[in-house]
Amino acid sequence: MAPLKKINRREFIGSAATVAASITVVPSNAIAGLGHIPPSDQITVANIGCGTQGLREMGELLENPKVRVTAVCDSNKYSTDYIDWSPNGIRNGIRRTLGDDSWWEGVPGIPGGRDVGQAYVDKFYSKNAPSGGYAGCNSYEDFRELFEKEKGLDAIKIMTPDHTHAAIALAAMDLGINVVTHKPISNRLIEGRKVIEKAKSTGAITHLLAWSDRPEYRQIKAWMDEGLIGELKEIHNWSYRPVWQQWTKKPEPAMSIPEGFNWDLWLGPEKDRPYHKNYTHNVFRGWYDFGGGSIADMGHYSLFPLFETLGINRSPIVVKAYGTTTREEVDQVYRWVENDVAFPASCMIKWKFPAQEILPSFDLFWYDGGMKPFAPEELEADGKDTPDEGLMIVGTKGKILGGFRGENPVLLPESSMASRPESERIDSGNVNRQTLAWVDAIQAKEQTPGSFIKAQTITDTVNLGAVALRANKKIEFNSEKLEITNDPNANSYLNRDYRAGWEI
Repeated sequence: MAPLKKINRREFIGSAATVAASITVVPSNAIAGLGHIPPSDQITVANIGCGTQGLREMGELLENPKVRVTAVCDSNKYSTDYIDWSPNGIRNGIRRTLGDDSWWEGVPGIPGGRDVGQAYVDKFYSKNAPSGGYAGCNSYEDFRELFEKEKGLDAIKIMTPDHTHAAIALAAMDLGINVVTHKPISNRLIEGRKVIEKAKSTGAITHLLAWSDRPEYRQIKAWMDEGLIGELKEIHNWSYRPVWQQWTKKPEPAMSIPEGFNWDLWLGPEKDRPYHKNYTHNVFRGWYDFGGGSIADMGHYSLFPLFETLGINRSPIVVKAYGTTTREEVDQVYRWVENDVAFPASCMIKWKFPAQEILPSFDLFWYDGGMKPFAPEELEADGKDTPDEGLMIVGTKGKILGGFRGENPVLLPESSMASRPESERIDSGNVNRQTLAWVDAIQAKEQTPGSFIKAQTITDTVNLGAVALRANKKIEFNSEKLEITNDPNANSYLNRDYRAGWEI
C-alpha cells in the first residue's frame, strides 16, 4: 500500500474549516463549554481513539455542558481512508455539532485520526471562548504518554479497537482515573476478569457503554414475574450483522505502513505481523486477535441490560457454536478452508446457564449473519415471520417477542395484548436511554449503572462464544477456576500470547 498522500496543513485547516490559521491560546479557566458551567463543575475527559466511532460519539461529549474534553489520543495521525456505514455520516455529524456546513469541504474520503479529533474539539470550544479562539485540547499518539503528561483527568473514554481496551483501562485505573469504554471490556475472558477485578480493588468509577436504560426489559420481567410465560426456558437474540467484510485467512502480501500511522502501537499486546489495511480503520472487529465478532459488537447492547434486569449473574457452563464454512479452489480442487483467524460470516451459538438466584437453568441462543430462529407457531398463525433482528423470551407456557434490544415487546400471540393494560405498550422510539448517565455518576462520585463490576457475566458469555467457535466443539467452563474442563487446548483461547512489554 502506497503511503497516504499527506494533505498540506494549510489545506487541511482551510478545507476542513477547523481552527483559524492564527489561534489565540485561552486559559482553561476561560472556557466553560455550553451552558457557561464553570470548569470546576465539569469533568475532564480524554478521548482515546479517534476513528469513526470515536468521532461519531465525540459530539455528545462536546455538547454536554458537564464535560470538557481536554485531550485526544490515537495511533493514527490523520487520514481519509476509514471505512464507515455511509460516505458522509461522520462529516455531517461533525458539521451539525460545529454548526458549520463547510467543515471538510473539498476533502475526499472519510476522516479519522488524532489531528481530526483535536481540530474538532478546538473548533467546538472556540465558539464559546471570549476571543473566538481555542487551542486547549492536547493530542497524543501513545496513551501512556497521555497518562504521564495529563494531570487531573477525571475520566478517559476508550474508543480503540477491542484488543487494546484492557491494557488502557488497567493503566488508567492504576493511576486513579475513572474509565468509560466501548464494548467489550476485553476480547479475552481472563483479561476481562482482570479488568473487572481491578475496578473492584481500586474503587474506580467505570462504565461499559453498551449499557442503556431499557424500560422494555422491566416490562418483560413484570410479565415473567406475573407467570404469563411460565418458567424461563430459552432466550433467543439475533442480528443481521456483520456488515463489515469477513476474511478466512491472514491478508497477503504485506503493505507499506501508511505515513503517520504507528502500526507497532496499534498492535499493542498482540503478536507482531506485517501491516495490512484489512486489519485496521474499522475492519478489525472480524479478526479473533483484534475483535470480538458480531456478538461482541451487538450482543452487549441487547444482553448486558437484559442480564441486569433479569438477575442473570452466573456465567454459562456449556457452550456450543456453529459457523459458516468456506472452500477454495487450489490446483483445480476445492478444499476446505481451515479458518482460525477470523469469525465466520454467520454463526449460531448456544450457551447453557446454570440456575440463577431467581431463575431456573436456561439456554441462550445467538444468531448473526442472516441466521435467525424459525417463526414460532404463534407468529405463523398470524402469517408473520421472525423479524430480521429480534429478541424472543421462551417460557414453559408462552413467549415474548421484541426488537433486537427488546424494543416494543409483545406477548405472543399478539392478540393476547388486547386484554392487557394500555400502559404495558411501550413506544421504544420515545424512551430516554440515559446513555450519558456515567457523567452524572462521576460527578456524584458514585458507580454507574453500567459499571464494570456488573459486567462479568456478559463479558464471560461473549468471550466464551468466540472460544466455542474456535474450538469447534462443545466446551464446558468452570467459572471459578477459569478453565475449559473438557478440552485443555481450548484454554489457550481464554487469554492471549503477549508481546514483550504488554503483559497483563
